[in-house]
Amino acid sequence: MDLFDVLNLIGGLSLFLFGMTLMGQALERRAGNRLKALLGRMTTNRLTGLLTGLGVTAIIQSSSATTVMVVGFVNSGLMTLKQSINVIMGANIGTTVTAWILSLAGIESSNVFVKLLKPSSFTPILALLGIIFFMVSQNSKRKDTGLILLGFATLMYGMDTMSGAVSALRNDPSFQQMFPAFTNPVLGVIAGAVLTAIIQSSSASVGILQALASTGAVSYGAAIPIIMGQNIGTCITAMLSSIGTTRNAKRAALVHFAFNLIGAAVWLTVFWLVKTIFAPVFLAQAASLVGIAVFHSVFNILCTLLLLPFSQALEHMVCRILPDAKAPEREKELDERLLASSALALGRCKQVLDLMAETAVAALKDSLENVIHYEEDRAENIRKAEDETDHLEDVIGTYLLKLTSRHLSEEESARATEYMKMIGDYERIADHAVNILESSEEMKSKNVTLSENAAHEYSVICKAVTEILDLSYQAFLKDDLHSARMTESLEQVIDKLKEELRTRHFVRLQNRECSVAAGFIWSDLLTNLERVSDHCSNISGCVLDTADRNMNMHENQRIIRDSKEDYEQQYNMYLAKYCS
Repeated sequence: MDLFDVLNLIGGLSLFLFGMTLMGQALERRAGNRLKALLGRMTTNRLTGLLTGLGVTAIIQSSSATTVMVVGFVNSGLMTLKQSINVIMGANIGTTVTAWILSLAGIESSNVFVKLLKPSSFTPILALLGIIFFMVSQNSKRKDTGLILLGFATLMYGMDTMSGAVSALRNDPSFQQMFPAFTNPVLGVIAGAVLTAIIQSSSASVGILQALASTGAVSYGAAIPIIMGQNIGTCITAMLSSIGTTRNAKRAALVHFAFNLIGAAVWLTVFWLVKTIFAPVFLAQAASLVGIAVFHSVFNILCTLLLLPFSQALEHMVCRILPDAKAPEREKELDERLLASSALALGRCKQVLDLMAETAVAALKDSLENVIHYEEDRAENIRKAEDETDHLEDVIGTYLLKLTSRHLSEEESARATEYMKMIGDYERIADHAVNILESSEEMKSKNVTLSENAAHEYSVICKAVTEILDLSYQAFLKDDLHSARMTESLEQVIDKLKEELRTRHFVRLQNRECSVAAGFIWSDLLTNLERVSDHCSNISGCVLDTADRNMNMHENQRIIRDSKEDYEQQYNMYLAKYCS
């Protein structure tokens, strides 16, 4: 093997790793909400969790990526440690899919139909289709389909290049003498673990082993311990990702390591006993690509069958190794580990934004009540809520900026833009809650009370604002387009109501029915309430814009006013309800 073979090997490995990454990322984007739904089925049920981990890993072609996401879920409080154990076990089985795909390269036959199954036969066609989809189509899903095909083609070309580069080793005496050393099970496990830890992918490590096996110099006796070691080496990614996480997230990473270590130790012992006592002939035979794929799958399935009944014991073990911290830990609102999956990251953003919206809405309603019945405890809660929304706006906004710097699908990009706009509106609603609170505190300190007519008018506009607040919140929470459309007509009525109430107030001032101090406070209250309705309109507008894939702010509201027949009916209904 000369210098040029080494360069070809490096180039082939680079193409292989790049193709695997490209295909995995495009598959994840293409799966989108289906991947999110799969992960949403994670329950305490062992079988469901196992199948979820298997399915997700089969989609994104990386058990390391799945495990890192699981660590992120546990760190964010979205998944319990018990749930994560079953998913991690399933991920170990799901990662064996790659080896089966790569094993197609080992097909040998003169039959034309069988030869068509070889990647070297159909990969050029997939590459051509992929580049057409990617360059010609404007649809993001079709572009991702093109990237999947291109990623697969790149992966297979990398595999062929590696196989070609190492083919010269077929007759190299030193290479032929090297692999028999790995028939020592311990050395084989160490070699597999170190290689996988370096490249941080068991799928890629198995692919390299298959490329070396294509020379015919790798026996099953050497390949089997190496595959066992690869399962241990792949744990390094999750262990590194757990640095700086909560105690439970560290435990999830430790479960992954313990599962693979115990499984490898048990079956390595069985392998050593079988080899020593029975000395099977097949262990001396050259390993084939299909044979490596078969053993990779069988080994991971056996590990799962062995340890699945003891998942609770694994949980207790890692809890004893990493006991609870003395001080309570705060779960991270948004974990950057989830950025590996844009669909999951957006799903988590929605959950945190739900919390922000709920906090802002509750604060606004409390502030409206405090104008009539002032309470110190409620005032303190309103200010805490406003601080919390400020914090969440910063957290979500920063996270979304990081997410949008990645390649998102058209739907994901629209959703990210919607959330970015909404966090500003909910933060401002919380600010207006504090403004209204300050007006109530001014009334209290100056001993100002609203006249009977003003108190009645205040209750009317409060009901209108509470209704628009609930409509926009419902629209956001459940993507309720009907509630979103109702918001716009009510917002117009609130604008009109505000002007009417301001005019009536001037009349009361002229008739000396209220004080000048009360007048200033009344004006501030009306202004804040009207601005709250504007932000509610913005929120519902974002929901409508996202549904129509149109992020031109307020264009949908203009369409509603200009072309929807039911707009006038809704407007007249609210007019009669609040302005009569």
